Parts: sequence; structure tokens; C-alpha cells
Amino acid sequence: MTPPLVRVEDLTITFHLPRRTVEAVRGVSFTIEPGECVAIVGESGSGKSVTARSLVGLAGPGARVDAATLEVDGQDARRFAPRDWRRLRGGFAGLVLQDALVSLDPLRTVGAEIAEVLRVHSSRSRSERTREALRLLDEVHVPEPERRAGQYPHQLSGGLRQRALIASALAGGPKLLIADEPTTALDATVQAQILKLLAERRSLGDTLLLISHDLAVVSRLADRVLVMKDGRLVESGTTKRLLSGADHPYTRKLIAAASGRRRESTAEPGPVVAEATALRKVYGDRAVVRDVGVTIRRGEIVGLVGESGSGKTTVAQLLFGLVEPTSGQVRFEGQRFSGVPERARRPLRRRLQFIAQDPLSAFDPRWTVRRIVAEALPRGESVTPVLERVGLGGDVLDRYPRQLSGGQRQRVAIARAIAPRPSLIICDEPVSALDVSVQEQVLDLLAGIRERDGTALLFISHDLGVVRDLADRVLVMQDGQVVEQGTSQAVFEQPQHEYTRRLLAAVPTLEVSA
Repeated sequence: MTPPLVRVEDLTITFHLPRRTVEAVRGVSFTIEPGECVAIVGESGSGKSVTARSLVGLAGPGARVDAATLEVDGQDARRFAPRDWRRLRGGFAGLVLQDALVSLDPLRTVGAEIAEVLRVHSSRSRSERTREALRLLDEVHVPEPERRAGQYPHQLSGGLRQRALIASALAGGPKLLIADEPTTALDATVQAQILKLLAERRSLGDTLLLISHDLAVVSRLADRVLVMKDGRLVESGTTKRLLSGADHPYTRKLIAAASGRRRESTAEPGPVVAEATALRKVYGDRAVVRDVGVTIRRGEIVGLVGESGSGKTTVAQLLFGLVEPTSGQVRFEGQRFSGVPERARRPLRRRLQFIAQDPLSAFDPRWTVRRIVAEALPRGESVTPVLERVGLGGDVLDRYPRQLSGGQRQRVAIARAIAPRPSLIICDEPVSALDVSVQEQVLDLLAGIRERDGTALLFISHDLGVVRDLADRVLVMQDGQVVEQGTSQAVFEQPQHEYTRRLLAAVPTLEVSA
């Protein structure tokens, strides 16, 4: 019999922090067989990512990894020195992390990033490495590979960065691909392409360890599922068995949350909070936003959807005043908000808040959670109640952003946004980093803020299922233009534009077999 690529028995991972010791993983055991896809699911902070990273020696600074058995590619990894782990990474295992902007070197072009992996793990010449880098970018469906290879990570959209990161992970031809939320930043059509790519890799004999909060993705790819909660493995089994008849209440809760539900509103839209007219933004000779108009009323949730690079985030930046439109106008609470000095906008800033797609880049890394949230509160107000509203406890108050999981960071970003009680929150992928059960809680929270406070939301997302459940109205963008708009029911049930129909057809659904 072919031995497992990975064999783990009684894995325990402990972090010794300045004031306390955290046992992040406790007594976890599993195997990964050649050619199969194993998925690890669970809430943020459940230990799923640190478990996966321990297989390549990247559990984290200060981590103590203990196990009765930790075999990787037939070797006892408990005895590995740092040089052994470096040899293993890239060649045996490729790692795709959740946060592509942080994972890619900001000082290297994406082509150079991929070529570096090829230099270390192959004997190709420089010209061969360049050609192979372009081929890999094309394989993961990056448009214009030659142009993109010469760009830096910050010049790419979130979806393009994630695809470049996947190309880099595949460059060493690894036997095992560890994918930590590989489709988190991708819109539905590109997500479908990446899922197809990962399925193709499996058909070629590659093995996949998938960490994901998206059970629809898991149901399409995984042979087996490991369910983690509070650092422990609470249930495991074939994907078919777990999704059709889970034993543990926690697993059943995750499945129920993934099914989605429409959040009906009793709030009536009030006066116009924000209005954009004929917005146009040009960079060089390229118009990234073309004649876009948006009206958002008090107590209304407006969804903005479209593929990566469609102009969604640029529209958000124009509305928030981060960039000035080339032409057109933005008004907020009846006052002109574009084309005026920042000092004229400053009195309105607390009434307009922004939740960015990448919370780690949005925070000052030198600040604790306490200071990040306190800055947005009136002087003297407690931070703890705001954190509790987004499902965080006082134990995170003195942590820094890098000490939090992706989902915890996203919830801190939401806490900071709601702290000053704004009239409009612009949400750019606010739940993209969250597992399904926490995602449900946050969406309920955002819907509750609208109901109780009359706060309006512009909700930008590649997750059409989330937008369908939450938004009153939906605008669909393609190539910088709004190609369709209407009520959520009309757009999702009777789409008029071919592009909208294509987006909806690409949305993954939870495949549960009876």
C-alpha cells in the first residue's frame, strides 16, 4: 500500500505569550493520502490554519509543536531543523495563504516571485523560468500574463493577487498543495475557474489540503472533511456523510449557516444619504469607472457586485473621498463631498465609515485592538461592548493585528466602523475572511444596525449569495460600468443582462447528497 503523504497523531500546538499560554491545537490526528483532497473547516480561531501550517514548519513565532507522530512525505518532521523545512517548502508542499497582499513580496514583480520558486526548485535557465512563470499565470487564468508578470502586488486587484499567489505555489510542482482560503478574494466566475483548476490538479495526481469557511467550495472538492472547534477535532468523515448526516451539533450548525437565508427588513428607506452622479475615473489612458450613478437612502442596503477589476472598489473609494473623480460628483448628507478640500469633508467623516477588504493593511500594526477601536469612540466610552457586538471577547483587547486570525481581524474592522454610529458604512468584502457561522452572525449584526439605527450600507462583495440574502437593491458592474440594477429579487430571479446571468451561473452551491 502507498503510505500517506502526511500522518499526524496527537498534535498539540502551544503559544507562549507574554502574559499567558494558549493551547491553539489539542490532540488532533489525521492522515492525507496521495491524490485526495482533505478539507479542514471550522470557525475563526478554531486552529485549522495553524494545524495546516505546522505541516510546513510555519506554525508561528513562539509556537511549540508536539506530536506522537508527525510524518511528512515519509520523514519524521519532529526532528527537522530549519534547513529541512526550507527544503520541504515549495518542492514537496506549496502554500497558498489567505492574505495574498501580505504573502507576496511588495518589492518584487509577480513574475519575479514565481521565477524565484523555479530558481530554487528547478535547474531551468533564466529564460526558461520566465516562460514558465508566464505559463503558470495563464494556467490560473490571469489575463494578459506578460503585462501582469511585470507588475507589483499593489498594482493588482485582490483576485489577481490571489491567482498570482496560487501560481507561485504551483511553481515548484509540489506533491501537496496547502490552500488556506484559496478563493476568498475571488468573484464567482474566477472562483469557478480556480475550483476547476484545483480539480484539474487533483486529476493529475496532486494532493490537496483545503482550509475553507465556504462549505459550498468544500462540497465540490473534498473527499474528506475534518471539523475543528476550539483547537480540537470534533468530527471527521467523508464529505458526503458529513454534509448529509452530520453527528456533531457544531457541524450541523455550520451546514445550516451555509444554506443562507433572506434577511427581510421592516425599515423604510428614508432621505438620500449619499448620491453619486456620472462618476468617471481615469488612470492614464484607461477609464476604470465610467458614468456610474449611485443613490443610497437611509436604512437601505445596496449591493454592488461584479468581477475583480470591474471597478467596484474604485467606486467605493470615490464615494469615501479617498480618490477624486475625473468627472462627476459625490454628495453626502446633502453636502458636496467630492472636489472640495479635505477640511470641508472632515466634519462629515465620522458619519461615513469604511470597512476595507484587507483589515491587516488597514490597521496600524503597532496598535492593539483596544487602541484601534477606541480611536473611533467618543472619549471615555468602553471598547468592550463594541467588541461584544461583533462576537469578540475582552481577551483580544491587548493583542496586535498579526496575533489575530483573519476572521478576528475582520470583526475588529467592523467594530471600529460601527463605533461612531455612522449614517453610512461602505463595506468592501466585509465577510470575505469569515467562516460561515461567524459570517451569519456578522450579517445579522449589519442587518440589525440598519434596523435599529437606520444606518445605510453599500455592500460590495463577490459573494452573490451573501448579497442576495442581505441587499434591498443590487447594482452589477462590468468593465467600469453598471450593466444592470434593480431590486435584489428582480436581479437574482430574473436577470436581464447576459453578464449577470453568467455571474449567477458560476456561484457554487452546497452539494448535499441524501
